[in-house]
Amino acid sequence: MTEDEVRDLVMSFPEASEGVSYGKPAFKVAGKFFTRIRAEDQSLVLTGVSFDEREMYMEAEPATFHITAHYKDYPAVLARIASVDAGTVRVLLERRWREIAPRKLVRARDAESSIR
Repeated sequence: MTEDEVRDLVMSFPEASEGVSYGKPAFKVAGKFFTRIRAEDQSLVLTGVSFDEREMYMEAEPATFHITAHYKDYPAVLARIASVDAGTVRVLLERRWREIAPRKLVRARDAESSIR
């Protein structure tokens, strides 16, 4: 993926917006942290990933998935944008979006999806 493709994917989620989190550019949903692109290593911060799941991703694709000392105690994994699969990113972002989006918004999205 490219950074522009990541941005387009992230912004495709309802109420996604660009903002700042802990002084860094980030994406939010309804004011809550959604994800961010780490300029330091061109990786996407994917939160809401259990420790076991994170280990599985890092073992399966060590060139793509990694962690830094800062994130080791958080349920998160870092994914190198250049090599990550867009489908995987979409699944992980969808799960995170459902965790933080207002319930009313989630219900509306589900209703819209069932119509299609």
